[in-house]
Amino acid sequence: MNEEFGTVLEPRALPDFVETKFIKTLTERAMGYITAGFPVHFRGASGTGKTTLALHVASKIGRSVVLMHGDEEFTTSNLVGGENGYRMRKVIDRFVSRVLKVEEDLVKRWVDNRLTIACKYGFTLIYDEFTRSRPEANNILLSILQERILDCPAGRDGEETYLRVDPNFTAIFTSNPEEYAGVHRSQDALRDRMITMDLDHFDEETEVGIVRAKSGLPQKEAERIVKVVRALRESGKCEFAPTIRGSIMIAKSLKVLNGRARASSAVFRQVCQDILASETSRVGSKTNQAKVRELVKQLVSRHA
Repeated sequence: MNEEFGTVLEPRALPDFVETKFIKTLTERAMGYITAGFPVHFRGASGTGKTTLALHVASKIGRSVVLMHGDEEFTTSNLVGGENGYRMRKVIDRFVSRVLKVEEDLVKRWVDNRLTIACKYGFTLIYDEFTRSRPEANNILLSILQERILDCPAGRDGEETYLRVDPNFTAIFTSNPEEYAGVHRSQDALRDRMITMDLDHFDEETEVGIVRAKSGLPQKEAERIVKVVRALRESGKCEFAPTIRGSIMIAKSLKVLNGRARASSAVFRQVCQDILASETSRVGSKTNQAKVRELVKQLVSRHA
């Protein structure tokens, strides 16, 4: 955390980050687009590693990071800044010994928000799930990404109306598909100003590496867990496809419960059924959960 700005993060390598050939290729492509001067947009389903990859790319850039999360309630002022509180100035004049002259001024105080700070100082902006903010709130980004100018609202005392964006400013966006609940359709003009990289689930090697790094389980046990989850995903029989998060949850739970990733382990079977039935079904969908539990039972016998 940068103490001078409070809302700024210092870039560093993420702990336990797994960089396989698959991840390295994605990173190199993203860095190429950024070096060419274009913002990058990682788009994909939940659990495909968008935010983690954005943080990883930001650490490669090496400049301080401003992190924002999209929100339905956001307005432009939540991004740029606004008047927040008051500043008082009091002047006491004792030039004539027997005359006391007092002047007081009370003016509104302007506070820059995260987007303005990133633009002004050339930081890396990570706007996570930016399509959860209403499109009109994100309109301010159009001139920033194209003309490299921030149109500052009136009231920013002591500052020019237009702020020229620092040449080192970089933007990385993430979003879920538009069919997700709470996601707005972004403006065509905004999408046109960024390069979108559609992310899918990781390859098997990467998923196994992540599960090992997050849980500390042996290679063989991590492989069995990943095979079960990937087989369920590829079955096409779930409301929601299980993600790498399901594999990590199973692995960490086994570690705590002293279980083993083997078909003969009752703990392993129960953990897989609980976690995967929950992850792949809507809350209260008992019928689908029963189907998933039966399918998981078969997959555990086959792959573990």
